[in-house]
Formats: sequence, structure tokens, C-alpha cells
Amino acid sequence: MELNLHGKTALVAASSQGLGFAIAERLVREGANVMISGREVEKLKQKACYLESIGLGKAAYQKTDITNAEDIKRLVNLTVETFGGIDMLVNNAGGPPAGSFEELTDEEWQDSFELNLLSYVRMTRAALPYLKHEGGKILNIASSSIKEPIPGLVLSNTFRTGIVGLSKTLATELAPYNILINTIAPGRIATDRVKHLDQVNADRQGIDREEIELQVKAGIPLKRYGTPEEFANFAVFLLSAANSYMTGSSFLVDGGMIKAI
Repeated sequence: MELNLHGKTALVAASSQGLGFAIAERLVREGANVMISGREVEKLKQKACYLESIGLGKAAYQKTDITNAEDIKRLVNLTVETFGGIDMLVNNAGGPPAGSFEELTDEEWQDSFELNLLSYVRMTRAALPYLKHEGGKILNIASSSIKEPIPGLVLSNTFRTGIVGLSKTLATELAPYNILINTIAPGRIATDRVKHLDQVNADRQGIDREEIELQVKAGIPLKRYGTPEEFANFAVFLLSAANSYMTGSSFLVDGGMIKAI
């Protein structure tokens, strides 16, 4: 299968670690040029150097707080200045805090809105003029909560489903420009975020995190957590030329965990 990513440019938000970095790494290995971003400059510098050393594509980085509109504009502008344009945009953000409805404050709701939904709106708006030039791909990273709400994660359950509504709407609005947009939703992928959520559940139940992992894996048909690399493989397919007719859709990468049809 020809992905035809050599020489293409991708902007990947929140990509100094986890799923964002896994996607950036796979893109570079396929010959794409990648701009990574995050809040920790030293980590970004190290990861960009690593990416430069392993792939056919080039890598650059920019410190970015994706809840800050001006930071987003600077990130997009630097990507265009560095690589000449933007062919692929990956919207990504760290997960919101765990908590039940009655536990969460207005400030936590506002912060989560700005991090997990408004950042996607702003990033897409800023990149859109460049994506329109020759068509392109937008990939929004959400969560399995778009199909089945996760207990104790009301913020994620609320704003991740908003991402789906945004993607579905933009699929129609952007189709005349040959821009395809999709949502990809991880289930239990072995990242620091999932480890943290397992620890939160373990603390609430007064048991070890390893016991939580065993309980969760028992409910996954494949009986294991996925790897960031497995998630990135599918993400990069959606971003590549091999995907030419899929837009406005949401895809689970969850080992069969979600039972909803």
C-alpha cells in the first residue's frame, strides 16, 4: 500500500509524548516532515532530535500551550515558514481530570472546554487556509467515550463527543476543498494517561493499579492494552493518500472493548 507521505508536512498538536508522539514518529518514518508541539521545551528538543535521526522526513518543534490562541497562531505560522505549508493536521490534547459531575467546579469545566474542544476549533481555523491550497487531511483524536461514556470521566464524555459533532459538520463544509476530516478514538492504549486513570480507579477502590489493569483487560476481547504504535499505524493511514474516500467518520482503536454497534 502506497501512503505517499514523502515530502508532505504534518502539524501534530500535543506531541512530545504518548499518542501524539507515536503518530509523529510514524509520519517521519514514512518520509513526512513533522512539526511537534507541547509545553516542555527540553522534551520537545530531545524528541525532535530523535525524529530527525530515525526517519526520511524532517522534524521541528515549537513550545505551545494549545489553550492559548496566540500560541496556536505562532505554531501554525512556524510550521508554514519551516516546511512551506501544511498537508495534515492532527488535533490532540491531554485528557481532562477525572471526577464525577458533583465534584467538578466551573473552572474545571471551562479549562476542559478550552483544552479538549476549543483548541481543536482554533487549530483547525488557523491551519485551514493552508490545507485549502491542495486539499489535505485533518485527524481529531478523541476517546472511546464518544461511543460509551466512561464512569468518572464526565468532562471527557462531554467534550470528546463535541469533537465528533465538529468533525461531522466540517466533513461537509470542507469537502469542496478536498479536505478529509475524521475522528480516531483510542480505547485502553498503554500510555501515561491510561496508567494515571488506572491509578485513580485503584485509589478509589483501595486496591493496586495492577488489579485494575487485570479487570480492564478481562473486558477486552484481545485481553491486552494496545500500543501507541498500533494506534499510530491506523492514524497515519487516515492521514495518507491511501485514504481518499473516508471523511466525517469516527473510528475506534480499542481491541474490541466497546460493545456498542
